[in-house]
Amino acid sequence: MKFLPVSPESLKEGAEIILNGGLVSFPTETVYGLGADAFNPKALAKVFEVKNRPHFDPLIIHIAAIETLERAADLSLLNDETRKTLFLLAENLWPGPLSIILPKNEKIPGIATSGLPTAAIRYPAHKAACKLITLSSGAVAAPSANPFGGLSPTRAEHVRSALGEKVDMILDGGPSQIGVESTVIDITGETIKILRPGGTPKEKIENLIGRAVDSSVSFEDTAGMISPGQLKSHYAPKAALCVLSREEIIRQPYEKGKAAYLFFDSTTKDAWLKANKEPETAVVKALSENGTVLEAASRLFETLHELDNSDIDKIFAQLAPQEGLGEAINDRLRRGANSR
Repeated sequence: MKFLPVSPESLKEGAEIILNGGLVSFPTETVYGLGADAFNPKALAKVFEVKNRPHFDPLIIHIAAIETLERAADLSLLNDETRKTLFLLAENLWPGPLSIILPKNEKIPGIATSGLPTAAIRYPAHKAACKLITLSSGAVAAPSANPFGGLSPTRAEHVRSALGEKVDMILDGGPSQIGVESTVIDITGETIKILRPGGTPKEKIENLIGRAVDSSVSFEDTAGMISPGQLKSHYAPKAALCVLSREEIIRQPYEKGKAAYLFFDSTTKDAWLKANKEPETAVVKALSENGTVLEAASRLFETLHELDNSDIDKIFAQLAPQEGLGEAINDRLRRGANSR
């Protein structure tokens, strides 16, 4: 396994690895991805094997220019209204943390989409990611570069620790800016649905298209899954995770032992510390000192990885305000808790 900083030379070498059927972990603005040629079924099979990912969970196809969208999607199957919605979203929110469900191009192997006729497609807002995609096949399938069900990686070191020699190359581009995965939206039905909240807030989408978006979609099992991130249990740290509202976590008593208390903001953290008089052994952290969801989202997986590397066995985590990226933060926390 090669572990290299992002550079013109390493991106070219990584692209050659992808073109030859290998796997490359690379940075994006959301989390680190595990990339394979989206047109190579054997390479795609490696992704599922390395991640121990069930084959019913489809992959997201990454492109690097709107002009190449039709290499991954069959836009001829869209009606006029859906086509208008697509280009409104693409022109205003791509490149960015938004994956759009579209009819797949027949050249995309069925293994990439778990046998479904649709694919989730994204154009990332990260120069290194786009250069890698452009230099390779022009379409790269890339789920998060971690074992299935675990914490998503926001640093190259997280990938090396979790996957190690299973990957041909890891490109180090520093910490992820957003820190949670892309929003996945399905525009192919009568109603527009968010299948996974993420880096593009629902409010931003609704303001753009001028209509309400359904974000109530949930799946108790694998039936009906058409995008990644729809399982009820996912994104789990090693320690047992308990999610609480602001009021609940303030009332949560200090537990002696190997517990961690993860607050959304420093104001709530300080209120809890005042009530509990400087706990002796607990780990106490705030995701955002000033209470902004952008900062909290960027630090969520980073902080959970830090706790994974400690000896704590229980995490009490405060939910974020249910607005903007707070919806994505809460989604990841709740599903991490469900995994236990």
